[in-house]
Amino acid sequence: MPKPKYHILVCTNSRPPGHPKPSCGSAGAGQLLMAFNMGLMQRAVPPGQVLVSATGCLGPCEQGPTVVVYPDNTWYSKVTEADVATILDEHIAKGAPVEKLNPDAAWR
Repeated sequence: MPKPKYHILVCTNSRPPGHPKPSCGSAGAGQLLMAFNMGLMQRAVPPGQVLVSATGCLGPCEQGPTVVVYPDNTWYSKVTEADVATILDEHIAKGAPVEKLNPDAAWR
């Protein structure tokens, strides 16, 4: 497999019911993971060009689901299934990060 141009990390961390901190897993991250993989197939992105991986907790739990795109180090917050197409069409296809999903507030 060639080295991927992009690596999309999707936080899928889950916490037990009643935990005081939210989790990306309970906010629909599993569906995001499937949506990214399906979106890449629908766009006929060559295998190996983009790698999608599930991860544990990435940190900004209150802003989840969190998605990170490397090598750009772009962090997306509150990502929904509807946002997946925008990330693939704008960031992955055109190299233009999606500003509306990339708030600096998560790091303050």
